[in-house]
Amino acid sequence: MFLDRSLVLETVQAAFAQRRLLVVGDLMLDRYLWGEVTRISPEAPVPVVRLHKETENGGGSANVALNLVQLGLQTSLAGWVGQDAAGERLLGLLQQAGIDTSLIQTVANRPTISKTRIIGGHQQMLRLDLEENQPLDTAFLQQCQEQIVAHIHHPERRPQAIILSDYGKGMLQEPLCQTLIHTARQLQIPLLVDPKGMDYRKYRHATVITPNRRELMEAVAAQEQEHIPAGELNRLLRAGERLRQALQIELLAVTLSEQGIALLEQDQEPRRIPAMAREVYDVSGAGDTVISTLAASLASNLPIMDGLHLANLAAGVVVGKLGTTPITRVELLSALANEEHPAQSDKICTLESALQRVTQWRQRGEKIVFTNGCFDLLHAGHVTYLEKARQLGAHLVVGLNTDRSVRALKGPHRPIIHEADRARVLAAMAAVDLVIPFDEETPLTLICTLQPHILAKGADYQEHQVVGGSEVKSWGGSVALVPLVEGRSSTNIMAHIQRQQDDPSQQGA
Repeated sequence: MFLDRSLVLETVQAAFAQRRLLVVGDLMLDRYLWGEVTRISPEAPVPVVRLHKETENGGGSANVALNLVQLGLQTSLAGWVGQDAAGERLLGLLQQAGIDTSLIQTVANRPTISKTRIIGGHQQMLRLDLEENQPLDTAFLQQCQEQIVAHIHHPERRPQAIILSDYGKGMLQEPLCQTLIHTARQLQIPLLVDPKGMDYRKYRHATVITPNRRELMEAVAAQEQEHIPAGELNRLLRAGERLRQALQIELLAVTLSEQGIALLEQDQEPRRIPAMAREVYDVSGAGDTVISTLAASLASNLPIMDGLHLANLAAGVVVGKLGTTPITRVELLSALANEEHPAQSDKICTLESALQRVTQWRQRGEKIVFTNGCFDLLHAGHVTYLEKARQLGAHLVVGLNTDRSVRALKGPHRPIIHEADRARVLAAMAAVDLVIPFDEETPLTLICTLQPHILAKGADYQEHQVVGGSEVKSWGGSVALVPLVEGRSSTNIMAHIQRQQDDPSQQGA
């Protein structure tokens, strides 16, 4: 639970007051080659991926910066790229997102670090890495350091928080780390570190470090020459606290995947926040999202536990996506809204929110089924119909007529059940993945926006009568007419109730 939920909500809604943040670290270009696997190569026992599309995104510290700018913060990024096409594309991507790239240097004798992932269906088949392992030139790092320190001291550019995003690629050597930490402490700016490697001494005196479980195990082993098994979490946290004290770090926030986040601090027992993800699909970039959201929270003066809780919510969103994808402010607001009513109630959403989820499902190659109706006085016929519709694909989205829309279709005495209650009952069904109330007399806007693979309707319709049928076919989808249960209808139920009221002798008939 948040200490001050209303303050957190106001902070996110206000885009963290567009605070200024600085990210320093290792930049990468993430490339994705998306396709499907239909056969094994006759040349070798390997799958053949038929390529459908290519996408690119910022990786490493670039993904941290993209998370920040998507949340609404003013973001500067320091690092380097190679003097090559990949570097140009990465710079263009960052600049298009609104990130200040004036601190990014171009290096002539090194390639831009890039990772190319080949995705077959929704499974990563292979990753190709391009990078140079030779250390960066000391004079170059000194030049970077001077420019970054000048940026921090500049009164119009001074950040409210600094992130060191270390991917172990050479940018964050100990002299640069310690200079930036010392500068931040002098100016009372919180400095957060996403660490890499086994020696954390270069991060001493930082405000917060955010290792994951494996990274903390490696750092503790290097510090104390003792291996702690992964299952002994309490022992690991005690060793982490000793490491925190030895390095004089204010806070150590350990990300623990399905076990959430643990916070270690002076004179406190470890505090825990449970994991929020309902479906973990790809953990790529989750650590970037955690440190970005936490830094934004601290820059906005939110309490550390509220910042961690918010970061945990954000991580729960991004692990449900495929590929390295930053959190957006709309997604974070949606996660906040849904947190109070998990499971069924978060299925009820606006068209905008539904589109984001449907897009994620489509990117994962999952088939989307759409149907619609009033669903007034939900009965066995409705339940059977929805279950059959769900069997046609991976996800069933239901467009629900609002009360005004029902009255326009069925007259002034309908609906019997209020739209909020009808939506809540539908959302409780395992067969239903999303419920979208709509006020129009037809769901055509919903259908054209979501572009489902299959449009389902009751078999009492003919295909040419189904609203949106021709549109669905235009993008390669299909219309499915689902058989109905004979004798089950809301009209029959209401007629039976009316007969009982008119003739008491019929009661129980």
